[in-house]
Amino acid sequence: MNAAADPRSRRRSEDDRFLRGAGRYVDDADAAGQLHAVFVRSPHACAVLGAIDTAAASAMPGVAGVFTARDLHAGGIHALPCAMSFPPEVGLVVPPRHALATSHVRHVGEAVALVVAGTLAAARDAAELLAVAYTDLPAVTNPADALAPGAPELWPEAPGNLAFHFRRGDPAAVAAAFAAAARTVSLSLVNNRVAAAPLETRGAIAGTHPDGRLHLHLSGQDVIGIRRDLAACFGLPPDAIHVTCPDVGGGFGMKNVLHPEHVALLWAARRLGRRVRWIADRTEDFLAAAHGRDNLTTARLALDGQGRFLALDVATIGNLGAYVSALGPGAHTNSPSTAMGGVYAIPAVAMDVRGAFTNTVPLDAYRGAGKPEANYIIERLIDVAAHELGRDRVALRRANLVGAFPYRSALGIEIDTGRFHDNLDAVLAASGADTFAARRAEAASRGRWLGRGVACFLETSRGKPTEDAAVRFEPDGTVALLVGTQSNGQGLETSFAQLASARLGLPIDAFRLVQADTDRVGWGGGHGGARSLPMAGTALVLALDAALAKAHTAAARLLQAEPGQVAFANGEFRTEAGATISLTRLATALPPGTLDADAHNPNEQFVFPNGAHVAEVEVDPDTGAVVLCRYLAVDDYGVLVNPLLTEGQVQGGLAQGIGQALLEAVHYDAAGQLLTASFADYALPRATDLPALDVAFNEHPTARNPLAAKGAGQAGAIGAPQTIMAAITDAVGVAHVDMPATPERVWRACRARRMAEG
Repeated sequence: MNAAADPRSRRRSEDDRFLRGAGRYVDDADAAGQLHAVFVRSPHACAVLGAIDTAAASAMPGVAGVFTARDLHAGGIHALPCAMSFPPEVGLVVPPRHALATSHVRHVGEAVALVVAGTLAAARDAAELLAVAYTDLPAVTNPADALAPGAPELWPEAPGNLAFHFRRGDPAAVAAAFAAAARTVSLSLVNNRVAAAPLETRGAIAGTHPDGRLHLHLSGQDVIGIRRDLAACFGLPPDAIHVTCPDVGGGFGMKNVLHPEHVALLWAARRLGRRVRWIADRTEDFLAAAHGRDNLTTARLALDGQGRFLALDVATIGNLGAYVSALGPGAHTNSPSTAMGGVYAIPAVAMDVRGAFTNTVPLDAYRGAGKPEANYIIERLIDVAAHELGRDRVALRRANLVGAFPYRSALGIEIDTGRFHDNLDAVLAASGADTFAARRAEAASRGRWLGRGVACFLETSRGKPTEDAAVRFEPDGTVALLVGTQSNGQGLETSFAQLASARLGLPIDAFRLVQADTDRVGWGGGHGGARSLPMAGTALVLALDAALAKAHTAAARLLQAEPGQVAFANGEFRTEAGATISLTRLATALPPGTLDADAHNPNEQFVFPNGAHVAEVEVDPDTGAVVLCRYLAVDDYGVLVNPLLTEGQVQGGLAQGIGQALLEAVHYDAAGQLLTASFADYALPRATDLPALDVAFNEHPTARNPLAAKGAGQAGAIGAPQTIMAAITDAVGVAHVDMPATPERVWRACRARRMAEG
């Protein structure tokens, strides 16, 4: 499919300002009169925090203040809240996480003090003079080690470092299925810790309005949720805080949540009566921004004699880091449970997940947040089963794909519709499956091992929270579209305008997206969960339809006709007698606000993006170097609004999933020191690491929203890891290799194969 040639495709309207340097990010905000902030951070992974001598730093020229946890505590600031809630039997422990460390530090990079000065240079110089006393304590960074007997404990309220114990499914049914199975396979795997690493680091400008309300202008993804959590920290009603967000240079989940720095900055701004500015440097984000993934899983799959799946048993240890971040537990528990088993019919499934506290940066939502991990488990298990049982990997998948809908999974998730078999057949045909043997032989002639990976994925695009939208007809003839979701690169300014243009018959440039300002849009679920189009898009369409209904009644009155005698098309109302009035003229002729409309979308149902992917890699057996040669995907995101933007979203997700598979990993040493604190040590995929990412769409509609859309924001990152690893293991001829598939790791697998072959 050529997405660019599709008549629905339109290049992003916002790209013009970005390409011309007219985008406006937090760092572009006028700095006149602002103070600058620097956080002093712990060099220790675990230590008792002693006295902090601020005298020398406070005496430096230009310093407006040096603040510690004692100051914030005296100012009535509470610990950061956790947005997750679980049944009591899960036993979630949420220790207090303060904006600045109190009695202990629990990971390298935890902020212990805040220095505010007239210039950034002055703040940095003063921060160097801060004298902090630490008493080192033993640290633990591996989640399995943290749960082992005798491990150093981070929190007295979490004995053995156990943060929670989450169970879902039917263990008895699973045990019975394994007892009756003809064959079983098992696999222990690592889902490696990664950093979100958006192009724009975190940043914020804190201040107060003349009416005394607090104002936080930040690079974020959910101003409503961040305002809610700030209100909890400050003990204020939400409307006492104003949160705004300009253009955002990526977030990938990391910016969905409140961070400790936001609280400290806002407190300092209120204390000093001045605006306070902070832009994280790259190392700060590696040291203190939320990381993603990071779990250890042992999974088992039971099969009958014909290769039908009978049961899936999953035991996971999820790393939470040193604290419970706002959405962190969900990425190990509720979120993966919605996609566990992927696109396959598995009668019995059981999950057992233990969360561990470690002396590392807290974990939170990262693109897909649990769905990539769940899909990775089943797809790798299928390849291991095929390897051990001598079965064809594609045939094994095809025989177990869900084919009848609606399908209710063993964990209670009802998948309303899909064409899983069609996706698989289409991607195999497009990838030249019948000529792969010839390509493999050609690679062998050059001393390279060519491998082919085939894998599927199931996303669960979430419905909660519900979404609202509003339409406002402005005096200048434009139409404002107010939505509670938020763009950070998806192109919502374009796609939402396309929805409105199709509904109201006005040109695309007649619409203006209003988002990320709690004074103008006081409701909404923000970004995340591939929910913008299914949830906010649906709310917007409801608001547009309500506005159009008002306009239809008003037009009939002005045209002196019955409503049933008036038709609307191409932005114009026309009577049977031929009298006309345009929607734009109607809106300006009526009193302001007459046609404005608000709508609520109460639908909280999941929708299910899905697809099938193929990758081919070349492995150099002498060095372990992997070259990704080809990547193809056939995905179903329901009915598309703009195929070109969808393709870009999917390709961006694929790049992140490929990065996790081949390159990316956050590493700590045994003492808890971060070894990957810059791009010199943390490897993101570069253009030369990626082939053309060939994405085609199988548009199978869902009836769960009027747009028939399923959401596409996270799917690439969900489908890519298992596809890449399947290709590598096929090339090397082994059952499994853990991510990331670094040259050393792959070389060891190649060496083991050669030794086995003699």
